Amino acid sequence: MYTRLSKVALVWAVALFALLAAFSNVTDYESNFTIVAHVLKMDTAFPGNVRMWRAIEAPWAHHLVYGLIILVEAAVAVLCWLGGFCLFKSRHDPVLFNRTKKFAISGLTLGILLWFTGFITIGGEWFLMWQSQVASGQQAAFRLVMILSVILIYLVLPDEERSA
Repeated sequence: MYTRLSKVALVWAVALFALLAAFSNVTDYESNFTIVAHVLKMDTAFPGNVRMWRAIEAPWAHHLVYGLIILVEAAVAVLCWLGGFCLFKSRHDPVLFNRTKKFAISGLTLGILLWFTGFITIGGEWFLMWQSQVASGQQAAFRLVMILSVILIYLVLPDEERSA
């Protein structure tokens, strides 16, 4: 039972993080929007870079990408809150608990996709975010990917009642 409760708590911790990330990005839009715009414009990458043709200068595209990031953060939050609630409701039945992991698994996976594919892969490698001294979120994204991955692995381990 304690293992199941710890899984619920960790899924809800991710839900809280994603909710606060989305909330902060909405209520203080300009702070992180500026970083997203720098990454997409590639204006803080190494000077003379031959890959600058990848840069996106259109402000509407910066807003679109930032809006998508916020939307995915909110979806991670919703899926993890719902997943944690479903897990909490089924905490007394290990078989049912295993069957109700789908929302939590979906939320954690979506978070990994956002921070790995969005930030590390697309932002980092395609838009060369790793070259920026002022607009690199790769280390933070890596930490999140690792945390979410460990929680996901822990969550998907089958839950069984063991006799003492």
